[in-house]
Amino acid sequence: MKRGVRWAGLRMRPGAWLTWFALAFFFINLVGVIGSVLLDSAGKRWFDTWLPSGWTASWYTEAWSEFNLGQVLVSTLEITLAVVALSLVLGVPAAYALARRSFPGKKVLTTLFLLPILVPPIAYGIPLATVLYKFHLAGSLTGVVLANLVPAIPFVVFTMTPFIEQIDPKIEHAARMCGAGTLTVLTRILSPLLLPGMLAAGILVLVRTFGMFELTFLTSGPTSQTLVVALFSAVNSAGIRTSQSIDAMAVIYTGTMAVLLVIALRFVNPTQLIARSSD
Repeated sequence: MKRGVRWAGLRMRPGAWLTWFALAFFFINLVGVIGSVLLDSAGKRWFDTWLPSGWTASWYTEAWSEFNLGQVLVSTLEITLAVVALSLVLGVPAAYALARRSFPGKKVLTTLFLLPILVPPIAYGIPLATVLYKFHLAGSLTGVVLANLVPAIPFVVFTMTPFIEQIDPKIEHAARMCGAGTLTVLTRILSPLLLPGMLAAGILVLVRTFGMFELTFLTSGPTSQTLVVALFSAVNSAGIRTSQSIDAMAVIYTGTMAVLLVIALRFVNPTQLIARSSD
């Protein structure tokens, strides 16, 4: 009797079975794709067998020298750190103004900040690249940084605004009543309170910039490519290249992104990004 009731209960929930089947199918395909790239990057020969005939790390060495990954990683680091620093310098004051001040056109300005996040980067990337080429900025690190600031600054604004709204304005008023100037309030009162939010925004912008393909591809040059653009160029450029070295490059990119995501999840609390003060 109990077995029949249990079987009837399972038959009454086809949606749950469908959901679990879809999740299992997705993860099996994900593991298969990542696993095949990882095995191919470390295998000597792999044609008609389940596993490669041997193992080697020479493909990583070949990819490092063939694609000049040392210079690519340096350029990627320079671009991402510059975007993070500039977006925080420009985005935090803007977020403070939106969180603390009411002024005409505030909703319009908020909508404008939201557009680069909602609109696909390719939609505004082409006209943006045209402008940068017109002023001879595209093809350099400066042009890539400027292009990536377009979505990065709004991202910082919408990440920092909830953190600022959670800080009671009475703390600032009390400090000013005790004789603290604007600089003192900023450095000794607000900065320690905003540091977790700035750290969260900075890490998220770093991850986003590191993986940004469209804007970087449209504005980068031979010496200003990031790792994701260099990977795309290696796959699609003319010439004969071994698939193992390209897979090794893909593993390096995926591993770097995974490390950044783990760091982001370690320091970023997703609930803080949407929580707002009820005041």
